Amino acid sequence: MAKPAIWAEVEAKPGKEQAVAEFLKSAQALAEREQGTLTWYAVKLGGANFGIFDTFADEKGREAHLNGEIAKALFAKTQELFVWEPKVHKIEILAAKIPAGAKAHSA
Repeated sequence: MAKPAIWAEVEAKPGKEQAVAEFLKSAQALAEREQGTLTWYAVKLGGANFGIFDTFADEKGREAHLNGEIAKALFAKTQELFVWEPKVHKIEILAAKIPAGAKAHSA
């Protein structure tokens, strides 16, 4: 019952932490338009470190996301905002607890 997911990490350049936070928040509207993206989270890990966690209905949805507007914008901001290029990991969810009433999607 593995589910396709992505974990991405970025580190803000010194003094760019707020700009990175605002950039990540602005990507939510794009994520909401992606039909194959089930969940999308932008998180602050602490200090200058941020992450993005996404889940997908299937591999097709994950690939569409990796080739979509958010990924393009993220990599386009590397020179301006990040210490290094975003680290993107394709991961698989093995088990999860979801809120009561929410639908679990089978892969």
